[in-house]
Amino acid sequence: MNSRNFAQMTGVLFILVGLLGFIPAMNSSPPITSPELVLDAGYGWLFGLFPVNWVHNLVHLAVGLAGWLSSASVLKAQRFARGLTVFYGVLTLMGLFPGLNTAFGLVPLYAHDMWLHAGTAAVAAYFGYGQPADIVESESFRRAA
Repeated sequence: MNSRNFAQMTGVLFILVGLLGFIPAMNSSPPITSPELVLDAGYGWLFGLFPVNWVHNLVHLAVGLAGWLSSASVLKAQRFARGLTVFYGVLTLMGLFPGLNTAFGLVPLYAHDMWLHAGTAAVAAYFGYGQPADIVESESFRRAA
């Protein structure tokens, strides 16, 4: 798998998850011990595991669209993966701290989301930074020719 495949597959997956988050039947009610959100519309647990709300779902859709569009070239896909690494790395860290684990009441970032965000950042780091340099160079060379 290369960075273009990663961007495309990530795009499709995030769009699918973003859409599923808007389907009430896919969400269960949050436990009583869950932090309160200022924006609690659509607040639930996707598949009974991952806390989401409508803002969280929109972020998934935006990331998915960005992934899908960036799969057009190796360089764009690599930049997408690098951005995803930083973005989801920050979200992982935010999920560790009270107050930040709900992005100040706007988006739930706690529970199983933390581990999913950390895994996403780790895989994205491989495709953003771990790919051999000749793949990117060959893409740049083709554009120049």
